[in-house]
Amino acid sequence: MADLTVRPMTTDDAGRVLAIYQAGLDGGDASFETVAPTWPAFDAGKLPGHRFVAVDGDGAVLGWVAVSPTSTRAVYAGVVEHSIYVDTAARGRGVARLLLDALIESTEAAGIWTIQSGVFPENAASLALHQRAGFRVIGVRERVGRHHGRWRDVVLVERRSPVIS
Repeated sequence: MADLTVRPMTTDDAGRVLAIYQAGLDGGDASFETVAPTWPAFDAGKLPGHRFVAVDGDGAVLGWVAVSPTSTRAVYAGVVEHSIYVDTAARGRGVARLLLDALIESTEAAGIWTIQSGVFPENAASLALHQRAGFRVIGVRERVGRHHGRWRDVVLVERRSPVIS
């Protein structure tokens, strides 16, 4: 991890971020989505203060994390849903944990009290990562949607901030 750093995501990262996103979707266990959005759609759906990329010593983007609001209602202003994707060639190097730690720090600094996500149960690496980062399983939505012709369950995970009360 010594050669890895995390920095805010910029528009210049768009091509690499979307390529990593698409590769994750192509793997089949990341999302119900099958095609990464355009950059304008991605940009419009993610909160600007909580988007990060992990880069290696050469500045190559190896992964990203970003959040979306869960609702426009004021009562849910402190609840976000996150996505995290790592280049397949960079997996196992601690990239995802660095990104998740940066996200937790930025959201807590902004007064966000809950980060949540839905993970396919087959994505054991993601579930383990989230558990190590303080997320808990809050339930399983069984057969919630069809993906590549088969019904899929989704494990709901959340992290409640211990510093925001």
